[in-house]
Amino acid sequence: MGVRLEPADEYMHELGPEATFNEAMYFNVYDPKHRLGGWFRLGNRANEGHAEMTVCLYLPDGRAGFMFQRPTIADNDRFDAAGLRFDVVEPFERLTVAFTGTVVVLDDPLVMADPKAAFTSNPHVEAAVDLTYTRVSAMFGGEPDEPHERPGEEFAKGHYEQLVAATGTVRVGDDEWAVDGAGLRDHSWGPRTWQAPWYYRWLTANGGTEWGFMLSRIARPDGPGTRAGFVWDGGQLHLCDHGEVSTTWRGDDAYHDEITFGLRSGEREWSGTGRVLSLIPLRNRREGRVTRISEGLTEWTLADGRVGHGLSEYLDQIVDGKPVGLAE
Repeated sequence: MGVRLEPADEYMHELGPEATFNEAMYFNVYDPKHRLGGWFRLGNRANEGHAEMTVCLYLPDGRAGFMFQRPTIADNDRFDAAGLRFDVVEPFERLTVAFTGTVVVLDDPLVMADPKAAFTSNPHVEAAVDLTYTRVSAMFGGEPDEPHERPGEEFAKGHYEQLVAATGTVRVGDDEWAVDGAGLRDHSWGPRTWQAPWYYRWLTANGGTEWGFMLSRIARPDGPGTRAGFVWDGGQLHLCDHGEVSTTWRGDDAYHDEITFGLRSGEREWSGTGRVLSLIPLRNRREGRVTRISEGLTEWTLADGRVGHGLSEYLDQIVDGKPVGLAE
């Protein structure tokens, strides 16, 4: 199966006819000097009349600054909503993220499990983000030349990712940091609902600009699902045809805490562990179904001792009050 990826794909795609058509960009970053992490996402759902805007900042003292909104949009012409804007300066090479608005500051990010209470009982402060993202790795992914998802399980018609460096500033209230970090970005388009996967594990990591990886594990309720990813060794992107994830959970709500992972590309293998430093649980509801998306700022240690940072995103459907993917 071939995959198409062209510079034009960095820009907006034609709005499809599907009610759940979604075009989204996502950026994450970690600055090891300041111990500051974050991620930013805009998903345009123009056929539903709104966007999904999220800003999440993991502050050095363990608090989190967070904002989610569903601003009204009428088209899919740009990523610019509710104070968050993404711009392509040079395709595959340089993009910018800018945000001006308020975030709710959470002493304990886990309180976002009850979003109404979290937003009403915690302080809101002014925040600003001005970051430039530049290419580190080659691109991974694109749009397959034939459908790769079953009807009803569509999550992205096209999707690509890239390891990046990030520089600029982040301000939350009276605190400001000059950011010099690294991370990962992605871009996807096509029909999407958060209820389509049974569960997934999306692990992203960077060791500065010298190495990084991504592991994607998507499970189906009636089959093996998919396992894939890549490893960047500073000069080459190794496409991985298999990935393993096992998890140690904590608390009655079963949040992921420690992770063991492995990736394989042909005869080459990489493995390591992850330790969640801070986690914020998010919730999505549609047609009576509840989905939990737990976003963990994570410290990664490879088997050879190298240490890096990134995100571990765990999506689970909630059935009988429990996430469905606890066995893996």
